[in-house]
Amino acid sequence: MKVLLFNGSPHRDGSTFTALEEIAKTLKEESVDSEIYQIGTGAITPCRGCNACQRLGRCVINDDKVNEFVDHILEFDGFVFGTPVHYGSACGGITAFLDRAFFVNFVCGRKGFEHKPAAAVAVARRSGTTATLDQLNKYMTITQMPIISGRYWNMVHGHNAEEVKQDLEGMQNLRILARNMAWFLKLKQAGEKAGVPMPKQEEIVFTNFIR
Repeated sequence: MKVLLFNGSPHRDGSTFTALEEIAKTLKEESVDSEIYQIGTGAITPCRGCNACQRLGRCVINDDKVNEFVDHILEFDGFVFGTPVHYGSACGGITAFLDRAFFVNFVCGRKGFEHKPAAAVAVARRSGTTATLDQLNKYMTITQMPIISGRYWNMVHGHNAEEVKQDLEGMQNLRILARNMAWFLKLKQAGEKAGVPMPKQEEIVFTNFIR
């Protein structure tokens, strides 16, 4: 079992990384492998709404890491998406990235996310965390991903990595989140071995409100 920890911050070893690193340590204690994926500092082009991915089987934009990421996720069993809070919401880089990654995965039928457990983690100096978590959770709920929680909202506070480590309640909650993720993955694996079938899938119905 392996979990991808997505660092949506341009800071490679900053506050968001520190939060994800705490999750990685706890997953290891639970015999679950993980990898921290760095979004990096390169420019990320937002979705153009061109729908070329339906024809190409991948995003038409090739000057960033989105297509690489969509291929990479197939080997993972769970996900944690971490982001710093910018102006009360997820940072622009992660939203531009995930808009395209989730859309390509769906439109092209890649099944890289569906029915895999996931969680969002928000890191802020002061506020905006709950709005950010609501924002990121929407990617998961539209993709049939079970959302994993801790015992509180998945947030930590601090202006830098060292301050994040001082948020003892926040860091504890991340460890609880990691253990819940490991527990769910083990249950899912046990269910598959016992022959529990995946949920029946219906053909998707799209309904417009204005006709």
